[in-house]
Amino acid sequence: MPKGENRSVRRRIVNAYISSVISISLVLLLVGVAALLLVNARSVSDYFKENMQVSVLLKPDVSDDEALAFMSRLEGMDFIRSSEFISKEQGAAEMSELLGEDFLSVFDGSPIPASIDVTLNADYVSADSLEVVRGRIARSPLVDEVIYQKSLVEALNANLSKISSVLAVFIALLLFISFVLINNTVRLSVFDRRFTIHTMKMVGATRSFIRAPFLVQSLFQGIFSAILAIIMLLVILFVIRSEFVQLFGIFRLDLLLAVMGIVIVSGVAICMISTALVVNKLISLNKNELYY
Repeated sequence: MPKGENRSVRRRIVNAYISSVISISLVLLLVGVAALLLVNARSVSDYFKENMQVSVLLKPDVSDDEALAFMSRLEGMDFIRSSEFISKEQGAAEMSELLGEDFLSVFDGSPIPASIDVTLNADYVSADSLEVVRGRIARSPLVDEVIYQKSLVEALNANLSKISSVLAVFIALLLFISFVLINNTVRLSVFDRRFTIHTMKMVGATRSFIRAPFLVQSLFQGIFSAILAIIMLLVILFVIRSEFVQLFGIFRLDLLLAVMGIVIVSGVAICMISTALVVNKLISLNKNELYY
């Protein structure tokens, strides 16, 4: 083969390899996004649960010092995440903003008791657990009533369950589409070298000997594509972080290493499996079938 034609073939192979890496990395970027949602699904669920407040209404004769001491005891309980004391004056001011400044004029004194707003650890935000929590808090002689919206809790848990199911289906579908797209990309890349495979078979090369260089190439192809996808994902996260700071209060960036691992394993596994399947098929073809 003339040198010019040899360089042309080599250039075409390199261009095809680069195109394959870019195409696969874009698909792996979607896998990375799906993996990021998957590993942070619990964090998102916990965020909503831990922002639901339970109001502890204290008896009218409880002083602020007694209320603060009781709040300290509450914070020592294993199910309490945070607490906030609301004095009678603060409660009256908040009600004035809602109902108007004249609403207190019909009362001899302030009808608003001191209260403590608490948020719970996510594991305790369920109908059964909240009843247990309410019972434990209500045992104190300082407590008049413990209030939370039961219907809101039930709706929250039901909706989070539905969202988790939809997300699981979405991720499974995305992984399937990713496998199909990467498989097709690898198939086209390997198919261009079908005559090389046929020549190797004609000179007596075994299946494993023929597969080996293609599998090694697909290994590096998967790694390079995964690294490129990870770089793109990090750039996207950096841009999002600068615009939506609150979102990163929900997402756990310490799980980013797990996401990177999923992207790399997915890229390598799909590339190598696809390559093995295509090469095995091409080895089985006779000379005439190579043209179709």
